[in-house]
Amino acid sequence: MPDDLLLRLRRFHDDAFPRYQAHFRELVAEGQRPLTLFIGCSDSRLVPHLLTGAEPGELFLVRNVGAFVPPYDQSHGFHGTAAAIEFAVLSLGVRRIIVCGHTHCGAIRALYSEVPREAQNLVRWLELGRDAALPVAEPSEEALRRTEQRAVVLQLERLMDYPMVRERVERGQLTLHGWHYVIEDGEIHVFDVGCGGFVPVSRAEHVGTGPYLPCDTEAELDASGIPFADG
Repeated sequence: MPDDLLLRLRRFHDDAFPRYQAHFRELVAEGQRPLTLFIGCSDSRLVPHLLTGAEPGELFLVRNVGAFVPPYDQSHGFHGTAAAIEFAVLSLGVRRIIVCGHTHCGAIRALYSEVPREAQNLVRWLELGRDAALPVAEPSEEALRRTEQRAVVLQLERLMDYPMVRERVERGQLTLHGWHYVIEDGEIHVFDVGCGGFVPVSRAEHVGTGPYLPCDTEAELDASGIPFADG
């Protein structure tokens, strides 16, 4: 029986790579210069290059369960994600950081259910999204979607605890963006702090804003960007 993965690797080398060979050689000779750090969920249905139309060398990618950002103080142990954030900001000088969650996220659903006892690392990792969970025992699809969006904003807020991120955001050298990918519609919803929620890109005026309110509003938002008063 033929090895499908082996055939795909050969197809890339023989058919796809020649179209990008000169570009890859340039990236090797001059080094990578991505402008965007993309922190996305490990879910196989989320394909960053397909969503953004990015070419090789344009996205610095971090994938993990839930698209979570660990605390800067390393209170939960070693973190490849934290190291990647530091490298992207300090060494690569990225200009934007995107946190991208999605619908039907297994990590978000796991916040409301039991996790296998053997998955000790997963149990601890899921705590990074715990504050986004709603006070319900059996979440509806709407509650799950809202939790997914709340989790994205929670990670944006946690990013601001990284000194190198905060410093560059405040200087206007770095921007943070929250995305929620609706898989079944093929559309990204971007977090817009100005309107207090997520907006489909078909109606958005930009690719999203960070977790801070404009100076001219006193509305208090929860982690989904929606006013507490909405219940």
